[in-house]
Amino acid sequence: MGSSARKKREKTKDFQKQKLKVGKAKPRAENHTNTSFRSQVIVLNQQLDINAPSQSAVFLHQISLLNSRSDSQRRDALASLTTYVASSLPASGLPVPTSSLLSSICPLMLDGSAGVRNQLLKLFRALPCEDVRDHVNKALPYLRAAMTHLSRDIRLSSLDFVSFMIKAAGLELISCPGGWHQTLECFTTVLGWRSTDASRWSASKASFAGDPKSTARVMQVLAEFLHAGLVTDEQSSSGTSAVLAGFPLWEVETVLVPGKSNAYAHLNLFGPQPEDENQILDDQQDRLQDFARNFQAPIWAGIDAARKEGGELGRASGLLLKILERAQSS
Repeated sequence: MGSSARKKREKTKDFQKQKLKVGKAKPRAENHTNTSFRSQVIVLNQQLDINAPSQSAVFLHQISLLNSRSDSQRRDALASLTTYVASSLPASGLPVPTSSLLSSICPLMLDGSAGVRNQLLKLFRALPCEDVRDHVNKALPYLRAAMTHLSRDIRLSSLDFVSFMIKAAGLELISCPGGWHQTLECFTTVLGWRSTDASRWSASKASFAGDPKSTARVMQVLAEFLHAGLVTDEQSSSGTSAVLAGFPLWEVETVLVPGKSNAYAHLNLFGPQPEDENQILDDQQDRLQDFARNFQAPIWAGIDAARKEGGELGRASGLLLKILERAQSS
């Protein structure tokens, strides 16, 4: 009798509702598991490689990041490349050819971020001048595109790249196909000096209208470009002639071994006949004739109008005037 009553109570125990009291915790179930502990072990699905990536792999990875959509990521990638180039050259070469590197970084001249363009200029300055001279033709199309870009900031920052190229590889810049004629066209377009009539070009100065400081900066870089194309080459050739003045031969410099690669590219012996604007003007007299035929009249008109305005424009026009006078006297 007692045993049956006990069994009956055990069967009905699971279906009885427990009475809870205020302030007293609910009793835990018999199958309760305590999960309040903290594990001190990190389990990874894929274990990390104990070997760090090589410097070459990191360099190639940073080049791939130049196409990132993030401005900060492109800027940081250029900063990493600049640090690598500055610390590695000239002791050791780059993991990639210089032509491949320039093909990846030159399009960033047209980048919309000012930080990216400034960091790109630092990378160019870190590269050896010899490497820049050998591949000016890769950077020239992007230079001209930046000079005539719709964005005012990109046009202004392009002047820093042009000035750097003139100092690092001035002769190669003006001697490559279209390097002289087409670049002068970009300068006259930016300044609005496309006509000898001052009233016409002054009314079409859309690039830096109302900003004499930026316009004067364009004129200063134009003076550097004209000096490299019309004055510097003449000074170097006259110095060579002075050294060989006592030698009993005429025009010895014409039979000397050329000091640059592809010295006769301007003859275009095996290529199609180029247009006038794409010709290789390797000789200073050819550049002077092209300047006198296509650019001298509008540039002189622009200089006269800028001198009348005075200020920074007047000083910049005075610098241009001196360069042109030296070119004509030589």
